[in-house]
Amino acid sequence: MADVLNFRGEAPVAEQAVSVEAFTGVSNATAVRIEPGEDARLLLPHLDRIALVEVNFPMFGDGRGYSAARILREAGYAGELRAVGDVLVDQLLAMRRCGFDSVAPDAPLDPAIVTASLERYADVYQKSVDAHTPIWAKRHPEATHG
Repeated sequence: MADVLNFRGEAPVAEQAVSVEAFTGVSNATAVRIEPGEDARLLLPHLDRIALVEVNFPMFGDGRGYSAARILREAGYAGELRAVGDVLVDQLLAMRRCGFDSVAPDAPLDPAIVTASLERYADVYQKSVDAHTPIWAKRHPEATHG
């Protein structure tokens, strides 16, 4: 696994993540790892004690982790949300929009390409958990809640 790319502005959590099953059992861990197919909603009662949630992307085409990230962020999770595994540079913008604030890809990513990828588009089209205002809401502010 390559180094952690952190977009939080603080040091990434270094604690080893445990499985959802171990975490929801008798565990005092503050880091948990969600595998594809596991329900992120199992963590909702514990959000106040979780410092890190790793979401595994075993293949770049497996998009279930995006849903897990959005569920956690919309529920108020404010800790580090890290995508791990087969993470490619062209996924970073979508991951950031869903709430990921760090990534630990299997293979290193070129920092210049990461920056270019994240800065490529000034506007977005969909609402998401990030702070970007969709282009349609800029054009029609009266429809922001519609």
